[in-house]
This record gives sequence, C-alpha cells and structure tokens, in this order.
Amino acid sequence: MNSLPIRGALASLSLSMLLASLGTSIANVGLPALAEAFSASFQAVQWVVLAYLLSITALIVSVGRLGDLMGRRRLLLIGIALFTVASLLCALAPGLWLLIAARALQGVGAAIMMALSMALVSGAVPKEKTGSAMGVLGTMSAIGTCLGPTLGGVLIAQVGWQGIFLLSVPQGVLAFGLAWRFLPMDRHEITSSRPDFDALGTLVLVLTLLAYTLAMTLGRDSFGPLNTALLVAVIGLILFVFVEQTAASPLINLRMLGNPLLSAGFAMSTLVTTVVMATLVVGPFYLSGALGLKAASVGLVMSAGPLVAALAGMPAGRLVDRLGAQRSGALGLITMLTGACILALMPMSVGVPGYLAPLVVLTAGYALFQAANNTAVMLQIEAQQRGVVSGLLGLSRNLGLITGASVMGAVFAFGTASEDILQAQPEAIAQGMRLTFAVAAGLILLALMLGAVSKIVSRRLIAPC
Repeated sequence: MNSLPIRGALASLSLSMLLASLGTSIANVGLPALAEAFSASFQAVQWVVLAYLLSITALIVSVGRLGDLMGRRRLLLIGIALFTVASLLCALAPGLWLLIAARALQGVGAAIMMALSMALVSGAVPKEKTGSAMGVLGTMSAIGTCLGPTLGGVLIAQVGWQGIFLLSVPQGVLAFGLAWRFLPMDRHEITSSRPDFDALGTLVLVLTLLAYTLAMTLGRDSFGPLNTALLVAVIGLILFVFVEQTAASPLINLRMLGNPLLSAGFAMSTLVTTVVMATLVVGPFYLSGALGLKAASVGLVMSAGPLVAALAGMPAGRLVDRLGAQRSGALGLITMLTGACILALMPMSVGVPGYLAPLVVLTAGYALFQAANNTAVMLQIEAQQRGVVSGLLGLSRNLGLITGASVMGAVFAFGTASEDILQAQPEAIAQGMRLTFAVAAGLILLALMLGAVSKIVSRRLIAPC
C-alpha cells in the first residue's frame, strides 16, 4: 500500500530528469535539418543547443533556492508545465530566432526539473533507499543522453525536425500528472519567518555564469571580445561572494561551503564530469580519424558509454546503499582512473576493442561515483537547503560539461600537433587521444585526493566535539 506513492513519486522525478537530459541530446542531431529548413548557417543553428544549455547553467542554482522558499513540489509542477509548453512552441516556431527563444524557455523548465528532482528525492523515499533513488535518476539522465541521437534521427526522418520537440509534449503531460498525484505536498513554514529571495545575488550569479558559459563555448580559437567574457566571469564571482556576505537572506549561504565534504563533493563532480565530456569530444575524432570507422559505426561505438551508464545506474545506487556513499564514491573514482589510464596507454593497433573496453570501465565508474556523490552531498544538508544544494550539484555537472568540451578539446588539439585536426595523420590523432586521457587521469587523481583530504578535515572538525 505504502509503496505505490513512493514509486509514483520516483516515476515522476525520473521522467522529469529524462525529459531534461533528452532535451539536450536530441537537438544536436537536428542541427543539419534546422540549417536546411531555415536556410541558416551552422553557427546560427548552434544557438538552438546553446540557448538551452545557457538557461540551465545560469538558472539551476537560483531555481533550486526558489524551490526551497516557495515549495519544491509547486515549483517542479511549474517547471514541467513550462517545459511542455515551450516544447510545443519550439515545434510551432515559424523562424529560427523564435525557435531559439522557445529553446531558452524550455531550458528554464529543464533547470527547474533538474534542480528539484534530486531535491525532492530525499523527501519522497526512505533515507536508507536514497542511494538507489539517486541511481535511478542517474539512469534516466543517461538514457536521455543515449536515446537522443538515435530517437532524434528517426523522428526527423519520419516526421521532420518538429518531431524532436513534439515528442516531449505528451511525456511532459504524463510527468505533470504523476507529480501532481504522487509527490508529497509542500510543508509550509510560518510566512513571517520565511526569508526573502536574494534578487541581487541571483542576478550577479546568472550574469557570471552566462559570461563563463559564453567564454567556454564560443571563444576557442583566439583571444577576442568573446574571451573577455571569461574575465567578466572572474570579476562577477568576486562580486557575488561580496554580495552574499552582505545579503540578509543570501542565495547561497557561503558558510555551508565550509563543510569540507560538501564543498569537495561539488568540486569532484565538476572534475569527473570534465573527464566524461572528454570521451564525447575526443571519441568521434579518434574513431573516425585514427581507426577509420564510418559515421554509423562511430555512432554505435559512442552510444556504448551512455548505455553502460544507463545499465549501471540502478545497480550502482544499490551498491551505495550497501557500502555507504564515501566508500562507493572512492571505488567509482578508482574504476574511472583505471579506464582513463588504459586509454592513455593503449596502442592504436588494438583497434576498436582497445577503445571500447576501457570506455565501458570508465563509464561504469562514473555511474557509481555520481550515485555515491549525490547521495553523500544530499545527506549532509538540512531539509530547507535541499533545493539550492541540488541546484549546486547540477551546476557543478554543467560546468564540468562546458569546461570539458572547451579545455579537453584544446588538450586534444595540442596533442595532435596539427593546425587542422581533420587533416591530421592517424598516429597524430592517437597521440592527442593519449594525452587527453593522461590529463583526464590526473583530474581523477585530483578528485580522489580531494575526497581523501575532505574526509580527514571533516574528522578533525568533529573530533573536539
């Protein structure tokens, strides 16, 4: 009897996470069709993806905090409705820039869904099942990433580009219905004691994150006006810290980051996601340029990573419940390190199996780490902070994806020692791949060290008590 509401609540949160991740991956495959439909350049249609990514990255912390203040269930319902309506607007858009505006709106809904799905898990399932629930959400995110390119290709062929957006409408309606029926009602605090929303801190953080995202996604070849956005981001971060220290009701309580396990969890999430993004950036070039695979075969091999993450998500969650979050997180990082080291040392002569096997190991380790780290972070905090902390976890992942695409892509290009990667020799591409994963192994080692140090510092802080 009692299990039905729990399963229904978890189903609504899982579907919300699936929709948000599918919204990112399914649009990429539609860019050529959109360029043809709107007679636009590739640079212009790229904004269909960038607008969505920018909205999520800039707003995910703010909407998490807003959920803490106005009620997470209520805001999640608004987010699902916004995502669903925006998906319909995307499909009906008569011009490219209206489509981009609708995608930005869809990204706002996705930011709410990503931030609050994890925040609501802690209240929707028993504490001893938190790891398993986090594993399910991780699985849904991976399935969305894995399904996107294949499903998008089928829909474009059968329905047209509008199909990739129309797909989300009935799913959004279903997610809304499940959330309305099964998610527990928000517990209302006394209104007089409820803190105000930190509008100034929110504005500074949003502008800072927008500047950083633009700098990482657009300014890659030479220093110019777009690269100055990175400098603006640094200044904005300093200003944000000042604003939060003086705010009566800060968006992020900076004292919360004094918890070493919490701050290390955010940092490790960014480092590890940067490594995962390297597989998506470097993989296609290595498989096609060094191993000579055709596009269809490249897509098939590349889908192995998200598929492993999807299959490993739920077992990883159960392992976290059994071993504990910290032990499982360390095991996940060691598994990732093993995969990265093999990729860094693997000779090109081994071919596709030599790339695929360590990729599977690395991705399985990532699934375990994510379930463990999300559980460890969410169990460290009080109930009223779950929204903003969940948003910070989402932000750390997004920053890792953005940084990985830019920085690890630059490492790969440097390793090939070629001005044009498309013209590089197979051995040069293989050398670039090996350097990229040597750097990736270093980042995972750094994450392991952060985890170990945070544990030691945390014990010392508790010891005098």
